[in-house]
Amino acid sequence: MKQIEVQILGQGYLLGCPDGGEHRLRDAAERVNAAMTRIRDAGRIRARDRIAVLAALNLAFDAGDRAPAAGSQVSVGGGEPESEAARWSQLLRRLDDALAEDGRLL
Repeated sequence: MKQIEVQILGQGYLLGCPDGGEHRLRDAAERVNAAMTRIRDAGRIRARDRIAVLAALNLAFDAGDRAPAAGSQVSVGGGEPESEAARWSQLLRRLDDALAEDGRLL
């Protein structure tokens, strides 16, 4: 697995990335950065963890508008099918772990 570094709200994150997924991961990081920047720049919330949660909720809400029919599953990286809810749950767990540790997602 390849590792790439991205910047979100001016902080670097080292992310594990499957081969061939660099563009998708960088695009996802840019969407997260843009969502978090909009929330931060609105001026009401300053805590990074709260900004991250609100950005994740906004992105999940937007993804729900584009999601396949309820109950459908997608395959992640050619592996077993995984529900969209499970993917978001895993992402939020990884974000929580990264914030609790040293700011790195693996």
